[in-house]
Amino acid sequence: MKYNIFGIAALAAVGVSQASLLTLTGTLRDFKVYSEGGHVDFENACCGDDHHIVTSTLGADGKPVYADDPASWSTHGAAAFNQWYNDVPGTNISSAYSITLDNSGHPDVYTYSNPSFFPLDGSVGPGGETDLYGHDFGFTYALNTDFTYKAGQNFTFTGDDDVFVYINNGLVIDLGGVHGAESGTVNLDALGLTEGNNYSMNVFFAERHTTESHFRIDTNIESLTSPVPEPGTLALFGMGMAGLAMVVRRRK
Repeated sequence: MKYNIFGIAALAAVGVSQASLLTLTGTLRDFKVYSEGGHVDFENACCGDDHHIVTSTLGADGKPVYADDPASWSTHGAAAFNQWYNDVPGTNISSAYSITLDNSGHPDVYTYSNPSFFPLDGSVGPGGETDLYGHDFGFTYALNTDFTYKAGQNFTFTGDDDVFVYINNGLVIDLGGVHGAESGTVNLDALGLTEGNNYSMNVFFAERHTTESHFRIDTNIESLTSPVPEPGTLALFGMGMAGLAMVVRRRK
């Protein structure tokens, strides 16, 4: 019996969860770094925190809004920043990428931990295989998901470089800047949410400088659901569904 592997994989990529697993799919965007003639915000500033990059609320498009604050030393204007999490032909290439959180380490906490987070190594995008130190350092990653609020929930992110986490469209963790791994935690009880209601969570990550890339999530939010895919991710999912439909027709 033959199966269309792509179709099955696409279904898995949209976030099917098991009893001890939470799988979330986000969007990677690959950039060529500035030191190799690429984007001005990548491999072009170091080092330290920069909490002057974004405003406190998401824009109408569900993306971070550039603060246009002259105190931001690691960025180079709104036009450049707006390319971080949007598809820009000739500047970046986007692709879907899934991470899986599990509670094997502690039954009440779901964790994804990768101290060497280089998901685009070997890619053929703008960064590709030519980046520094054997890794593709110039990329961003965006996760958009929903959850049901319950009292006592927490969310912790540890990583480098920039990390911006929004809940209900408000900025709750700001680890902006070009720096080593840092952690931020939000206690959802402090956000004025209504228990039992559903809310959005948006995580925006950027790897902008050598030589490390950490990405870790720890949370007791067990109701994280499939993210809302961006257009490119939706296209991939549609291709997968079409492939699965072909499998069904062939088996009849």
